[in-house]
Amino acid sequence: MPQVFKIGSYWVYFWADENEPLEPIHVHIAEGSPVKNATKVWITKSGKCYLCNNNSKIPNHVLNNILKILEARSSEIIEKWIKFFGQISYYC
Repeated sequence: MPQVFKIGSYWVYFWADENEPLEPIHVHIAEGSPVKNATKVWITKSGKCYLCNNNSKIPNHVLNNILKILEARSSEIIEKWIKFFGQISYYC
C-alpha cells in the first residue's frame, strides 16, 4: 500500500484496491504495517479531517494528535491522492 507518511509507529497510507467509483479522499492509519480494515479518516476540500472509523483501536489521545497532524498536512495528502489515483472527489 502506498505510504503517505509515518507518524511515530503509525503508517498513514492509501489502500490501493479502492472501490469503484472511487471514494472521496481519505487515508487509512495502522500501527506497524498496513491492514485492510484500519482506521479511516476523510479529508475535505478545506483540509478538515473527519474520523470515519477507528478500527485500529488507536487510543483517543494518540488519535487526536494524529488528526491534528493530518489536518496540518492535508494539502500534501490531497496532492499525493491525485498523483496516485489520478482523480479526486471530496467528503462533504
